[in-house]
Amino acid sequence: MKGAKPDKAWREGRHAPGAWGARWVGWLIAATLVAAGVPCAFGAVEPQPPPGYSKRGADTCLKCHDEDYHYPVVDIFHTKHARQDDPRTPFAGLQCEACHGPSRAHTEKVMPGERRPPPPNTFGDRAKIPPARQNEVCLRCHESGARIHWKGSTHENRQVACANCHRVHVKRDPALQRPLQPEVCFRCHKKQRADINKASVHPVRFGKLTCTDCHDIHGGAGPSLLKRSTLNETCYGCHAEKRGPFLWEHAPVAENCAHCHLPHGSNYPALLTRSPPWLCQQCHSQAGHPSLAYSGTQLVAGIAQSAMLAKGCLNCHSQVHGSNHPSGAKRMR
Repeated sequence: MKGAKPDKAWREGRHAPGAWGARWVGWLIAATLVAAGVPCAFGAVEPQPPPGYSKRGADTCLKCHDEDYHYPVVDIFHTKHARQDDPRTPFAGLQCEACHGPSRAHTEKVMPGERRPPPPNTFGDRAKIPPARQNEVCLRCHESGARIHWKGSTHENRQVACANCHRVHVKRDPALQRPLQPEVCFRCHKKQRADINKASVHPVRFGKLTCTDCHDIHGGAGPSLLKRSTLNETCYGCHAEKRGPFLWEHAPVAENCAHCHLPHGSNYPALLTRSPPWLCQQCHSQAGHPSLAYSGTQLVAGIAQSAMLAKGCLNCHSQVHGSNHPSGAKRMR
């Protein structure tokens, strides 16, 4: 009968059963070949995971670790780590287990009352595996470029794990966002947090400067994880006018900026360690020079000396960092 559906034709005996039987046999043969790993015309064979790995990769993980999980992980699909078109990324291969290790035991059913075994690799402050082992997973890919000095760096020697600072399951890692990065560093560096909130500071708290503008947190060639080989070279990156060379050098300036300045913040002007003239008198004798630090009760006839006003010594010695003037031996011009 024209227009009859196959299932109705089958029930009424109007359709030859041999044709349907042949189709079922064909599908059964194809399924057997696929299960055996033999390619056939019905489609490509699904690759089998290595021993110990879950059967469906991230699809298995997301049954539990979805958007309602107490530690959200779904946002990783907005990051570079989850790009399947880039062969360098975890999701181009073993997906979640590329970092967390073979986790079939973690994904299988457990008996009531039994504790689910964790993945081989867990990360962060509360992870029970040593930081060095955690970092080995990251360093499989992130070992060059800015991380080339990580081995032997201060942070590695102090057992800092990558996951203590970085978050890979969020759209934007706070450690890589300029406005948010200082808060990541301040979790450990409490003194620097206090300094950055003093009266005279570099504009870190205003978002115009961040920690990695001066420091290489993965290890640098200079002291205190500085990007440049010395503190002065780091400062000259912004304060080029202080670099010199000058015809009349000021010795402490050429030696170390920190002789006079506190890089993270000070309650004295210009991030100075002390206010003038006391700062200058640490090196320069006041004998025979109108630079004595008198109190208000010791002023002669109530008249203040010029060295006591405003900038102190800099009222006269304005070129304190150095001078190129032929008559600038005293750095007054």
